[in-house]
Amino acid sequence: MADGRFVTYETLHEGRIARIWLNRPDARNAQNYGLLGELDEAFLRAEADDDVRVVILGGLGPAFSAGHDLGTPERLAENEAMLAATDRRGTEERWLREFEHYFENTRRWRDLRKITIAQVHGYCISAGLMLAWCCDLICASDDAVFVDVVGARQGICGVEYFAHPWELGPRKAKELLLTGDAIDAEEAYRLGMVNKVFARDVLDEETLNLATRIAEVPSFAALLIKESVNQTQDAQGFHTALKACFSIHQANRAHWAEVTKGAADIGTPEFGVSGERRPIQHAERTSSGLSA
Repeated sequence: MADGRFVTYETLHEGRIARIWLNRPDARNAQNYGLLGELDEAFLRAEADDDVRVVILGGLGPAFSAGHDLGTPERLAENEAMLAATDRRGTEERWLREFEHYFENTRRWRDLRKITIAQVHGYCISAGLMLAWCCDLICASDDAVFVDVVGARQGICGVEYFAHPWELGPRKAKELLLTGDAIDAEEAYRLGMVNKVFARDVLDEETLNLATRIAEVPSFAALLIKESVNQTQDAQGFHTALKACFSIHQANRAHWAEVTKGAADIGTPEFGVSGERRPIQHAERTSSGLSA
């Protein structure tokens, strides 16, 4: 296993499976720029390895990812270093920085020339959704919770990679963004966002079993299946919508920077945004299993 500071990388099954772990457990794998840079390197390493057929992305510790790192000492130091390295300021600086680190990285990982599986346990919050959604398949533990809180708790219209309508359906996307409610793994499965739900104690094993099955498919056929589905989405407007929504997101960020006069660039309870923790929506059950 090759260890970076924030990401670890290993290959299994004679090199046919690459397993990438987010490794900031004390921060619940919150994404600072260091983690995202190492994650990009790990994905590119797997893509360049002809032996690798499937990549699994998981998180060490209690959660898959708590989303963007908004305030650890490491993140604040990164911000200072980035500002010192450029003459750009304000909306221009933030727009270019977030386009590179959040939007463009995620879009590129979605089109990686390998089959990718997100292995999600615990909380998957806001930008954590971006990491799961850019993967081809999602396996979740039965204790997984999915939520985007940036609208209801921060006054932002969604994360930078705005795949919500495609992953949840338009009306459910609006509901969850407007309320800040979370959904559990079974509800995510019912909505078609999650492919498989496993007990927490067998998630690693069962995700690896699925990856092993997929690795048996001829690699060229597997990539053409992925390309066909992704191109179908793109023909329906997926990529164009993503870029448009990133611009809307940046306009929202610029609004808060102006309203708070630089004290904060996101909404806060002091400016009319509730900090209330929202409930988790569970899939309803019938005597025969999950209800439709």
